[in-house]
Amino acid sequence: MRISELARRAGVTTKAVRYYESLGLLTPGRLANGYRDYDEHDVRLTREIRALGSLGIPVERTRPFLECLTAGHRHGDDCPASLAGYRDAIAELTQRIEGLTARRAVLVAHLRQAAHRGSRVSPANGEGDLMTDYTSLPAGLPVPEDDGAAAHLLGTEVPHLELQSTGGTAVRLDALGAGRTVIYIYPLTGRPGVDLPDGWDSIPGARGCTPEACGFRDHYQGLLAVGADGVFGLSSQEADYQSEVVERLNLPFQMLSDPARSLARELGLPTFETSGLTLYKRLTLIIRDGVVEHVFYPVFPPNEHADQVLTWLRDNSL
Repeated sequence: MRISELARRAGVTTKAVRYYESLGLLTPGRLANGYRDYDEHDVRLTREIRALGSLGIPVERTRPFLECLTAGHRHGDDCPASLAGYRDAIAELTQRIEGLTARRAVLVAHLRQAAHRGSRVSPANGEGDLMTDYTSLPAGLPVPEDDGAAAHLLGTEVPHLELQSTGGTAVRLDALGAGRTVIYIYPLTGRPGVDLPDGWDSIPGARGCTPEACGFRDHYQGLLAVGADGVFGLSSQEADYQSEVVERLNLPFQMLSDPARSLARELGLPTFETSGLTLYKRLTLIIRDGVVEHVFYPVFPPNEHADQVLTWLRDNSL
């Protein structure tokens, strides 16, 4: 067969086939007119090279696998030399992972230091990785679905309700002003050394309160620049607990404490129960002149939510 047919059947380019030949991995026959003549064995070898490349094994290191096939084995890794090729590739990958892990640790240290700069709370030291545990999200978290529990909120008047803030004063929700105020409502913020409720990561939308807070911290000035008059976080945690979070994460805005879930009763906000606790489901209200102008629900992923709010404010400027 011609080189173009070989390339098509093996899923590679003709340029790749010529490169394999230059390395001596393919040795096609020659026709009387001088053209290369490839056979089914060449197709098999080329496919093996492509498959090994998808595993991260460079073309130059596929020779033991190809020799194993040429020797008549059913699989390219039926020979000891092929297994050694696997081990070498794993060793190199491990070395790369260790290098990336070291770089990540340095970045985490810089992030921790920057987040606590000017704060009276010192970054945690020791073996625990604060940033991994609380400001990053594990893969595979369940995505919350829109159950319609917030559909009634748009256009609703904010109740006459005072909530304790981390600033040491009470904040009246119906007296926030004529401008736009962002209130992001969340279940609870984790704290280093304190276990989260059992099965927390399996509850759709539960995990991610600290990444969400850090997002609003990092986008705070941008939110003000595109029309937000203020930003508040709100949960059912006590104000003292939230004050520690504000200090530890160096948040530039206040948190509101609603341990009795008064706002949930007044507005019919969605909640859930776990480990004997009744907690707010994650949602965000844009309040303007005492009325709910916009609702974000459900919120996912929480670490990107501040940017979503920023985009909405920018696209809906007054």
